[in-house]
Amino acid sequence: MSYSEILARLRQENRLTQSQVAAYIAGQTGKKCSGASVSSWEKGVALPPVHQFLLLCELYGVRDPQQTFRGAGGAEGGLSKLNALGRGRAEEYIAMLAENPLFAEDKRGDEEEIRPATRVIRLYDIPVAAGYGEFLDGDAYTELKVDETVPEDADFAVRVSGDSMTPRFVDNQVLFIRKQNVLEVGDIGIFSLNGDAYIKKFGNGELISINPRYLAIPIGEYDCLHIFGKVVG
Repeated sequence: MSYSEILARLRQENRLTQSQVAAYIAGQTGKKCSGASVSSWEKGVALPPVHQFLLLCELYGVRDPQQTFRGAGGAEGGLSKLNALGRGRAEEYIAMLAENPLFAEDKRGDEEEIRPATRVIRLYDIPVAAGYGEFLDGDAYTELKVDETVPEDADFAVRVSGDSMTPRFVDNQVLFIRKQNVLEVGDIGIFSLNGDAYIKKFGNGELISINPRYLAIPIGEYDCLHIFGKVVG
């Protein structure tokens, strides 16, 4: 499977459209990105710039780009098939990946690289955006074993329901939350508004969806708003 075909497959597996991917990249970089650009990457017409490639890996949950895009053949075998321009671009990717903690090699030794789950946190059964805000006060949860890839300050986990926060968060995705009852404007958190639970971006007097198809939810003077925590992973 070619590089471009792998990009298309990863997007489809994550149930995202090309426009949603483009919107995510534009939101993260502050630069214009269109669905046509994503299409050109998936058709092999062009390669994504290094920063966009890293964002694609993070969005699609790719933790080992080497294995995902080059397979068992390794970088050396793959680089030998490229011309000077292609090898230069590959080296740029490698350098950028090495600077990102998500992809950098752990140099602490093989014995430390494979670790068992280190702690247990609660994954609540009722998903956010479809349920009652009091769900965090009940006992309807599953004990989830997590390792060091989960942020240390995560206190509990919830599952996303719906597509109002795509492309950043997708339906059925598990999110890790730090308990706090105060958020800054722009933070993404877990809320109860008049008894209903949501994952939204905290705005000035409103709860905001990332998906532009959804209108912001106004917070009225007499509405009951409770903040459960901030999304940290």
